[in-house]
Amino acid sequence: MTFLLILAASLAGGLGAVLLAATVLGVNASFLGRALPRLVSFSTGALLAAALLRMLPHAAEALPVSTVTLVVLGGLILFFVLEKLLVWRHCHKHDCDVHASSGPLLLVGDAFHNFVDGVVIAGAFLSSTPLGLTVALSTIAHEVPQELGEYMVYLHNGYTRRRALLLNCLTSGASVVGAVVGYVFLTQMQVAGPYLLAFAAAGFLYVALADLIPAQRGRMGLGLASLDLLFLVAGIGVIALVPHGH
Repeated sequence: MTFLLILAASLAGGLGAVLLAATVLGVNASFLGRALPRLVSFSTGALLAAALLRMLPHAAEALPVSTVTLVVLGGLILFFVLEKLLVWRHCHKHDCDVHASSGPLLLVGDAFHNFVDGVVIAGAFLSSTPLGLTVALSTIAHEVPQELGEYMVYLHNGYTRRRALLLNCLTSGASVVGAVVGYVFLTQMQVAGPYLLAFAAAGFLYVALADLIPAQRGRMGLGLASLDLLFLVAGIGVIALVPHGH
């Protein structure tokens, strides 16, 4: 049963997010331009809540707090290094210079990111079903604007809609592979579970604080700023509403 939940969650977080993003592209372009920043704000709240309210407390139940914080620090440093070496940054707008110039590197980086997402989802479900649902929801919340931004990049680089969708589906399929690998590995090495959760929480925090929040910076009116805050709180609320259990 747990394995089926892991497969379903990884499919929803990967391929489901791609198909939803492709569907969103069918709406009016001006509306999409206004909606995408709100989706990013929602994603920010979901990632922060999943990491700080669920994943880190769960990891701290099995590990000393000092160990958890050390793993988080190491994870943040590793993600910083990966970003510098691999140009592994996710765009949440259509005119992303990093993605536009990286070409195949975007495909490799996105596939690797989705593979890791699958491993994290597997680890979360093996820890507890509520935690697995929390991580799956936060992954979907982040993947939709991410895939939407990457889909736009492909289109602006001359790809047809069909080819852009196919590329996103292929890279997102890596989440299912990661889920299977994570399930097999973590059922044999259960002691690694809390470390994985702490490391994954570092990844969520890094994406939210180094990627999503800076993307929202800039001058805007009080109305839009308030709307972004509302969506951020909504993202936190969705994660907080998931039952917390073991």
